[in-house]
Amino acid sequence: MSEQRKLVLDPTARDHHAEYRALRARGPATRVDVLGLTAWSVGDPRLLRQLLTSEQVSKDGRAHWPAYAETLATWPLALWIAVDNMFTAYGGDHRRLRRMVAPAFTARRVQALRPDVEAIVGSLLDELAARPAGEVVDLREEFAYPLPIAVIGRLMGVGDDHGKGFRAMVDAVFATTLTAEEAAANTAGLYESLDRLIAAKRAAPGDDLTSLLITARDEEGDGRGFTDGELRDTLLLMISAGYETTVNVIDQAVTALLTDPEQLGHLRAGRAGWGDVVEETLRYEPAVKHLPLRFALADIPLPDGQTIARGDAILASFGVASRDPGWHGATADRFDLTRQVKDHMAFGHGAHFCLGAPLARLEVGTALSGLFDRFPGLELAVPAEELLPLPSLISNGHQALPVRLRPADG
Repeated sequence: MSEQRKLVLDPTARDHHAEYRALRARGPATRVDVLGLTAWSVGDPRLLRQLLTSEQVSKDGRAHWPAYAETLATWPLALWIAVDNMFTAYGGDHRRLRRMVAPAFTARRVQALRPDVEAIVGSLLDELAARPAGEVVDLREEFAYPLPIAVIGRLMGVGDDHGKGFRAMVDAVFATTLTAEEAAANTAGLYESLDRLIAAKRAAPGDDLTSLLITARDEEGDGRGFTDGELRDTLLLMISAGYETTVNVIDQAVTALLTDPEQLGHLRAGRAGWGDVVEETLRYEPAVKHLPLRFALADIPLPDGQTIARGDAILASFGVASRDPGWHGATADRFDLTRQVKDHMAFGHGAHFCLGAPLARLEVGTALSGLFDRFPGLELAVPAEELLPLPSLISNGHQALPVRLRPADG
């Protein structure tokens, strides 16, 4: 296929729904330009599930991507393929790294966090309720962000000083409008902050996941523990994935409900519950639109006669898949809490399914139910079409979510 046939993905994501339609029209998979890099965007849900569970597809660029070394120096999203943790691991290495992190996200441990989540949500709502009546509030900044940051801070033992420093740098990891030089500088800053956190926890360990992971690095000397690089990059994964996606789901759920009174009516009449809101939001506006990158270990024939060649890069286009009419019918583009099948891949699929999914669901459900209970008259402060998308091919949210709070007695 000629270079002219590639679809250049918009790094500012000005109209990602139109882009989804354009990608879908090209077939199950199509070649795209991702900030100057050629990859196969896969948005057909059947093909995507197949590839995400295939041993012939890897996330380990070091081992399975011929262009790995040259790409690191020039691609603004190099960190997404360069990290050395379970996000990019393959086979036995992936199982080893996941095994050390998984105990922190068991159902029992997540439920044990429920009182903390409820307390944080309650405190944030109290702060919002103290604002002057009728004042416009950026709900993304003052509610959606602080909740997961506080939760991951407690889980990881990251204090306020570290947390505030990490936020801007993690936001930049998800941005797709930085130059390669700006992205590299941001990565250097992230690693400096992580090194300070590791040093602080080694000097004064606590009852937190960071300290436990450091212990696993320092005490398991039989090849089963973390290397220094794996430790640092695992902490980066936990901190970044632990809040950015949750912020987006809260943002998109509030937006969807406030722009569709019929759906809010289903909630208030008991025809749908908050679990339905969480799952339908994850389907309708998944927190991650496109996730870089995977790599073909062998030639992969496609249903339309094309072939993903061995060594080609693959972009998992979850946003495209989630609105596929073949999966969710003619109403796939509609937010519908009464939808019988809310199946989605917002947390991934296969071996790399997100370990933090139960915690994210707990946070989002608690946040939304508390918010709409406290402020039943909540409304957008601007027309929905004026909400600006994040400038990112990856992260799916708004730059701000201005609302007016309307408490029950107001």
